[in-house]
Amino acid sequence: MRRCPRGRPAGTGLLPGAAVTAMYIGALTLDILLGDVRSLKQKRSVVRPLVAEIRRRFPSVAVAETGHLDLHRRAQIAVAVVSATAGNCGEVLDACERVVAFHPEIEVLSARQRLIGDDED
Repeated sequence: MRRCPRGRPAGTGLLPGAAVTAMYIGALTLDILLGDVRSLKQKRSVVRPLVAEIRRRFPSVAVAETGHLDLHRRAQIAVAVVSATAGNCGEVLDACERVVAFHPEIEVLSARQRLIGDDED
């Protein structure tokens, strides 16, 4: 086995004898319909504060507008989280979905969650 200068096995990034923990990646895709929006500029004035609110409430997640960029009444928002437990991933994604659903000017058309664990290749 090849070794790095610090005595670690090459390519693992782990110290010898370090415990390997499970890692889960959770992804949430929200397809939303915006209320009384008549232009892309108005859409941006609704979506950007929503994305910023999710980032502020959940600093450990990544969130972005990922779809329907050219449609003024539709938007797709994606949220991703990495955690040591599958349960925590689900809780965070459920909470992010509730933040979006709480806004009366937004209708959630679909919400899809995906969980990727260490056992998947």
